[in-house]
Amino acid sequence: MNHPSLLAVVILLCPVGLLYSSEQPEFTDYCQRLEHEIQGRKHGFMAGNVSYYVGGFHASWKLVEDETIGLTHPFHHDLRSRGVGLLESNLTGTEHTGVGNDFSGWEFYKDTRVLYGSVIIDGETFKHPKPISMLWRPDKLICVYEVGGVTIREEKFIANNDAAASIITASKPIQLRFDGHSFYHRSSVSSSAVLKGDRDQNAIIITEGGEVKSRPDPNSLERIGPCVYSGMTTVLTCSRDLTRTTETERDKRGVQHYAFTVPCDPVGTVVVWAMHDQQKDAIKLARDTIAHHQQFLLAKTKEMNRLLNDEIPWFRCPDSKFVDVYYYLWSLYLMYYIDVGEGWEQEPHTQTAVNNFLGMHRYDAMFQIKVGAWTQNKAEFAYGNVLTWKHLTESDRYRELDNGVRMLSDNKGRAWHSGAYGGEASEHVLGAWQIYQHTGDVEFLKDCYEGHFKKLFWKRLTTFAMNSFEVADILGHMASLTGNAPDVEHWQQLVRSDPEHIRRMFDDRWEANDVDEYFAGPANGMIMTNSFWAMRSKHFPREYAQRMVRAWALDREKGFYGEFFPLAMSRQSMARFNTPVDHSFGYTPDTAYFTLDGMFRQRLSKEASQLTLNHIENYNWSARWNVPVAPEAYRRDLKLFGDQYSNFNAGKILLYLEGLAGLSYSVPKKRLTVNPALPKSWEWMEVRLPITGEWVSIKYSLDDVSVSGLKNDWECLTLGE
Repeated sequence: MNHPSLLAVVILLCPVGLLYSSEQPEFTDYCQRLEHEIQGRKHGFMAGNVSYYVGGFHASWKLVEDETIGLTHPFHHDLRSRGVGLLESNLTGTEHTGVGNDFSGWEFYKDTRVLYGSVIIDGETFKHPKPISMLWRPDKLICVYEVGGVTIREEKFIANNDAAASIITASKPIQLRFDGHSFYHRSSVSSSAVLKGDRDQNAIIITEGGEVKSRPDPNSLERIGPCVYSGMTTVLTCSRDLTRTTETERDKRGVQHYAFTVPCDPVGTVVVWAMHDQQKDAIKLARDTIAHHQQFLLAKTKEMNRLLNDEIPWFRCPDSKFVDVYYYLWSLYLMYYIDVGEGWEQEPHTQTAVNNFLGMHRYDAMFQIKVGAWTQNKAEFAYGNVLTWKHLTESDRYRELDNGVRMLSDNKGRAWHSGAYGGEASEHVLGAWQIYQHTGDVEFLKDCYEGHFKKLFWKRLTTFAMNSFEVADILGHMASLTGNAPDVEHWQQLVRSDPEHIRRMFDDRWEANDVDEYFAGPANGMIMTNSFWAMRSKHFPREYAQRMVRAWALDREKGFYGEFFPLAMSRQSMARFNTPVDHSFGYTPDTAYFTLDGMFRQRLSKEASQLTLNHIENYNWSARWNVPVAPEAYRRDLKLFGDQYSNFNAGKILLYLEGLAGLSYSVPKKRLTVNPALPKSWEWMEVRLPITGEWVSIKYSLDDVSVSGLKNDWECLTLGE
């Protein structure tokens, strides 16, 4: 927080707020509000806890396979493997990556083929028709087909029990034929799958198995071992009798193929997929979903709406597309939550993306931890984003350098961690501190500090964007609060923090390597946005920030303002460097978050708010489709790149709450702070926050901020430039 002496400070005594007071927002059907057309634009995406669904297939936004009737790519993913294999690492010591790290089979859902539907009308077969419409919502997909004069409608969803279902109705009686096969991946070398029909359960039951080529260690050769689904059971069932028409065939690879035909009419037909380690459990999941599919679908919609209404801050502004983007990003953030409860996956936490980034990523956690801090139930939606990393530290699974630096892997699962290491976990300390400020939960802080932060950083502190001064200071506060007072002196000595030294650390890097008006300019001339990220430090000289933003952020000739803000690499550097990778990642969401966050923290409200709207409107809203999007990246030529539902965009949520709204609060201090940055194009804005079970309303106008619902014993500070 900026020092109040530099600001005009107004202390407001606000009226008391009651639990579920009048400031609690009225219910909004966000599932309905976020419904939008994705056919030909994006693949379908649904999420349960450990089950996911991809409808059709797009390769980096390029259509490869249309969705069709049935369930094309449901898959189970409980983080037992990073990819398709379950081999054990051959490395020794702390860099032994465990069992399940796999560099060669990340996107294994592409090779699942579960229930591909065809339509039979008057003896004519229409194979795998594509929808004329596919609507995405956080709770389900709605597909509509026109086939041979018949209208077919599907509602696909993943129930709260992790079974995937499709409810299919037809305007006239037809036949549906479904085909698929047991799991077999492009890296597979054999299949040992066993298939049987179960008349009593009206089901096809597959015991999955086989061997795959996998690469568990970096810079190693492929080895052969068990596939991710070895020993698991897949169950396919239907609301109509499928046993009389089921056909099966085992091919020469051992892959089990199946097909069945069932009637469909206006009454409807339901097909269900479920997977589980225990066959009886898989059968129960599938049959329960058939029996209660309507109730299960209503429950899924109710739960998603509950999360979006009750668990997150409420936001409104004059431009509805920014409201839609806000709730879309929150939807993805919540959809990616996973709760495994095994191995190194003891705590619920969010994940990054459906492609190769399922699982929590150390780098992405820097902002995903902070997003969780704004939820209502922080024990459910915040704590685990920090504490899930503790298992690696406690288990001595890290890379230690000669200088004492200990670095965590970029990703992990139940019993594996990747072989790529970095030091961004220091930023997790700041996120954990924010969670503490929003809860006052010293026990959570103690869990973070003892056995994790203390052990990881005791010898040497890793840094991210000049954060070492803040991190060392907070570690000292953590030590003091958690009964580890003798540690305070250690943290004070680990990082020198006298004002003269701190200022020199910034001054020495200003205009380095003859890069004018820039902080920490690189010797190789590859000027990236990274230097803007240092503005997030409260010690960064504001005069430097002002000059840097003027010279580089707003500049369209040599700076970072491309078709929109910010380019990952300055235009000046683009003239010197030209690589395919650089083109693919011309604009990235992390670049935007860290860059704009720094501007807001430096109280450059006018520039930061203007550039934030510019970024969100161009990055997270498709003017061509008139829908929100969350791409992994944009290429320099503005073509979409990478994952289509990327939680890598979560930092943008913070740009709304901490940037535009300028909100922070401390439960221990009983203080709400508002540092508004209302964009000049908006006449008003309103945010409602759940604070310790109560809703607080903050209303913004061009010349005023009003707060209501805050407890009488809290103070409210309104800051301005």
